[in-house]
Amino acid sequence: MSTMIKMVRVLTAAAALAVAAPAFAAGEGPHVERQSWSFAGPFGTFDRAQLQRGFKIYREVCSSCHSLRLVKFRNLAEEGGLGYSEDQVKAIAAEYTVEDGPDDAGDMFERPAVSSDAFPSPFPNENAARASNGGAYPPDFSLLAKARAAHRGFPWFVFDAFTQYQELGPDYIYGLLTGYEEAPEGVEVPAGKYYNPHYLSGNAIGMAPPLSDELVEYEDGTPETLEQYSKDVSAFMMWAAEPHMEARKKIGFRVMVFLIFFAGLLYFTKKKLWKNVEH
Repeated sequence: MSTMIKMVRVLTAAAALAVAAPAFAAGEGPHVERQSWSFAGPFGTFDRAQLQRGFKIYREVCSSCHSLRLVKFRNLAEEGGLGYSEDQVKAIAAEYTVEDGPDDAGDMFERPAVSSDAFPSPFPNENAARASNGGAYPPDFSLLAKARAAHRGFPWFVFDAFTQYQELGPDYIYGLLTGYEEAPEGVEVPAGKYYNPHYLSGNAIGMAPPLSDELVEYEDGTPETLEQYSKDVSAFMMWAAEPHMEARKKIGFRVMVFLIFFAGLLYFTKKKLWKNVEH
């Protein structure tokens, strides 16, 4: 009975922590609203149309400042990619130029990009990037959806392991892109900064609001709103950070089925081998 009472006390304490956790988490980072994503959950998959829209936003808006150096053009046509054909990828790559070399004379030269190339950076180096952005360094988009996420705090990260909640990065990016607002009374924003309560490193961010309604033209009839743009580019950034997510989930599911089946075999084998042995 005493063991049962202890278990009840532990569960009660855990429940109390769960109720209090939002207050603790709120002090550790900005509040992040959970969004609905097609790739959420253990069986979630990417929406190819959404990924292509997000890629369009990256090319037309974000690529002027942000690099995508860990993604190669050929990744767009691979299984689990954006659904482009190899010919479409070659056409996309041909729109870019990359530095290559050295040639026979020892000089570097530029050439049209090919499928095996990575997306070229908009700036030759970090100093040039900072000089063009008021001292701020635009982060690379390749892993941003996994690297930028508000800390959930205890015990939420424990629950996330069981609920398979892995979308905190896209949730944060969406909140950041839609979170620009006028600074409240009494809050001073430094010159060249913009007020955004969703920003991880304080409320003042060096990036001007990058998106607005009707900024990018969609050809599939999807609403051209700030919210839709933000969601599409956040989904694309999640794909860029984990392009093999769908394959990982499929393998994980098969492994879990195998382990459950194998555990059952071990249990019944043990029962059969030891059924005539007195304990």
